[in-house]
Amino acid sequence: MESFQTIGSPLLWGGFIAFVFAMLALDLGVFHRKAHTVSFKEAGAWSAVWVSLSLAFNAFLWWRYGAGPGMEFLTGYLIEKSLSVDNIFVFVVIFSTMKVPALYQHRVLFWGILSALVLRAAMIFAGVAMLERFHWLIYVFGAFLIITGVKLFIQRNHEEHPEDGWLMRTARRVIPSTPHFHGQHFVTVENGRKLATPLLMALMLVEASDVLFALDSIPAIFAVTRDPFIVFTSNIFAILGLRSLFFLMAGAMEKFTYLKVGLSGVLVFVGAKMALVDVMHLSPAVSLGVIALVLGGSIVASLVKAKNTPPHAPNAEASSDVSRDAAATAKS
Repeated sequence: MESFQTIGSPLLWGGFIAFVFAMLALDLGVFHRKAHTVSFKEAGAWSAVWVSLSLAFNAFLWWRYGAGPGMEFLTGYLIEKSLSVDNIFVFVVIFSTMKVPALYQHRVLFWGILSALVLRAAMIFAGVAMLERFHWLIYVFGAFLIITGVKLFIQRNHEEHPEDGWLMRTARRVIPSTPHFHGQHFVTVENGRKLATPLLMALMLVEASDVLFALDSIPAIFAVTRDPFIVFTSNIFAILGLRSLFFLMAGAMEKFTYLKVGLSGVLVFVGAKMALVDVMHLSPAVSLGVIALVLGGSIVASLVKAKNTPPHAPNAEASSDVSRDAAATAKS
């Protein structure tokens, strides 16, 4: 049995959770009280806010608890932030295929991410408890991440169709629904019957996709640290900034041709690091450098290819409706 150390005191836990609830209340109750299309400028401002808050929290950990926890948080945050980009690919497909108006996309993402915070917290504490009791699970997690990374690389050009999956087929059979949108409502009443709107169906897909991605991202951060407080906070900061990142990047996702190659490389690296934990140890600084190099290289390669690709190439024409809408919003 393995016992994990944590920097998270009850005061620190309480303060962080209070901060999260305060930011969510400010977001929904003040800045997004009325449904509106999120512009590129607004998304950029909010992305800068979330990244700044994350780095400020990182600086606090570094100052208060030393370079070790500070480096672990920064590495974990970079992993979670980069893997969350893969969510954006799926969100683009969900909103495009289900024809969710840009006006209501923020509302779907807000409630989807709110539930994701609760689910991820449960999965993190379950993962910590299992690793404390069964050390051999570290090898299982490592192998799972390596397999997932290889699978992501092989299927990097595979088109997602979450609207045709078993979850949506089952939901449509079990839950009475209507194909018509009724403003920003998830449920409406037609002919005396309560019916789910397409907005609720989109929310279910967003939540389901986040659970699937959490199965990759949470084990990945355990390769960096076993401190539940650092695992939790780095996850939450990455998730909180996901909505603004979606509106910032949705219109340009087709430009990041090699991003999934980079993400697959990160998963294979952290999986190998986890599987070989009893054989060799890499410092947090080395892990951070490798991950930053892999991701940075994939982004630079993607941008170089996008720059050298003619504007009317097939890939550019194949962009989704949501991508075109977001690009149009960015120009306005």
